[in-house]
Amino acid sequence: MIPGLISRGRRWRMYYELYIDVFFLENLMMDSLILLALDHILKCGGKRGCIFLCAALGSLLTCAAVAAPLPGIAKLFLFHVCINSVMLITGLKIKSISQFVKAFILLYVVSVFMGGIMQIFRPYMRVVSLFYCAAFGSYLLLIRMWKLLSHVAERQRTVLEVTLYTSKGEKKARALWDTGNRLRDFVTDAPVNILDPGILCEITDLPEAEKGFHLIPYRCIAGEQVMKVFRIEKMCVHTGRDGGDRWIQNPLFGIGEESLSPNKDYEIILNPGILSS
Repeated sequence: MIPGLISRGRRWRMYYELYIDVFFLENLMMDSLILLALDHILKCGGKRGCIFLCAALGSLLTCAAVAAPLPGIAKLFLFHVCINSVMLITGLKIKSISQFVKAFILLYVVSVFMGGIMQIFRPYMRVVSLFYCAAFGSYLLLIRMWKLLSHVAERQRTVLEVTLYTSKGEKKARALWDTGNRLRDFVTDAPVNILDPGILCEITDLPEAEKGFHLIPYRCIAGEQVMKVFRIEKMCVHTGRDGGDRWIQNPLFGIGEESLSPNKDYEIILNPGILSS
């Protein structure tokens, strides 16, 4: 895009020459890198060929929207809602509304991050090839940073063996000790452990008939939701540490809306507050 001036009488007006082929290639590369980054972060399992095709589709639609004689507000809606949604849904294996919301928000987070990195080096990008180098470099930096943050977060997450004692008997399960789980009951302020809906039938036949059943509100990335919670008789946490087993009487459990672990590594997310309550 090259700026210029034209004279109309005594007035000068700015105009831009847009090279649509260069514009298409720049958008194709940025869209491809952003989709690849989202696929890596969210672990969607999208195929690279499909991602590149969807990035090309998004770039093509962007070029068409720029060339179309539409009002500015209509173009903004096409850019930020329609085209982005098409790329996310077709390029990544989006399986739920909550996953789409996460991907949509992360799309702009990643775009701002990569755009900021490229803005730093913009004064030095006198050659077009440096643009592509800076874009790819910002992508690699983002992936490195994400791996580092994931590693730090993983050190705070430990999978433990637990035994649940319920009205249906004993149930052994694997539980994730997650320091990020701060969910509490708004009535009693008791810490809430999250239960995978896949093992609910092994815990109880009817949650509504269990002790202490009620609904609690909670906030997630998709907005305000409500969760069913109830109490079981007791739970034994096998810490494997010097402290030995830890017993919790009448712990509070909430029923998750979807599987907690795609790989079935654990069926419960423990709230660290259970050991201090």
